[in-house]
Amino acid sequence: MSYMKSPARNTMLGSSGIAVSTIAWGMWRFAGDDVAKARQLVESALDAGITLLDTADIYGPDNGEGFGAAEALLGRVFAEAPALRDRMVLASKGGIRIGVPYDSGAVYLPQAIDASLTRLGCERIDLYQIHRPDLLAHPQEVARSLDDARAAGKIRSIGVSNFTPAQTDALARFLSVPIVSHQPEFSPLTTTPLWDGILDQAMQHGMSVLAWSPLGGGRLAKPEGDTASAVAALLDQKAEEAGVDRAAAAYSWIMAHPAGIIPIVGTQNPSRIASIPDAYTPKWTRAEWYDVLQASLGEKLP
Repeated sequence: MSYMKSPARNTMLGSSGIAVSTIAWGMWRFAGDDVAKARQLVESALDAGITLLDTADIYGPDNGEGFGAAEALLGRVFAEAPALRDRMVLASKGGIRIGVPYDSGAVYLPQAIDASLTRLGCERIDLYQIHRPDLLAHPQEVARSLDDARAAGKIRSIGVSNFTPAQTDALARFLSVPIVSHQPEFSPLTTTPLWDGILDQAMQHGMSVLAWSPLGGGRLAKPEGDTASAVAALLDQKAEEAGVDRAAAAYSWIMAHPAGIIPIVGTQNPSRIASIPDAYTPKWTRAEWYDVLQASLGEKLP
């Protein structure tokens, strides 16, 4: 199998004026205490042209580590190689508290932003996202904390993750700057944003869409069941045609949507990170793209 080595392409992060790669690298599984290995992963992403790196303060416990562990590991990489920070657009998220589970209140959220900056060892986060909506926080309260952090230079732009369009509108109503991005789950197996208004809202307002779990939480890597197997078979046809692997075909299917969706690729393997730009090779006809969607839905569209 041949891998194209041209770097990832760029786009704008919503209305922020920040240029980012059209594929992101995610650090949900960025873990361990080997700084050299961690640095290699970061450098592999940057060398592949991936400039948008996405982490969160809650990344850690799922890997058997403490709260904030992924941010802290990245901070140790920055301490060893400070120039790497200037080569990336750094995205992080906050608002989840273990045992609560959500807190974007006026007391906690500013503390969460400061704690992320401390762990990262940097002065500013380029894209700060509310990880999940806090149903007990008034959007005006959340907006005030975000506006204050932005005015203080702690964050550069604001996004939301796992928000509905209505929740996004409510927060946007009280912010002094536009919300520049959505981060929903989206893949050839999880297509909810096509129907719930998120992609429509993003296109209407010029927001970027960052798709988490673009391989269906691993279900496309090892498909089980009729639906996953049917989708994987169609992706494999396109992958074989383009000379790439199934993952690249899945990312390309996601990016074919006119919202310009940015898949967040979570691989922690340097060689697979280097091959991320293969996702630009497959080209989908309308009929082929809809075939994958219909296989995912398990029924023909009307």
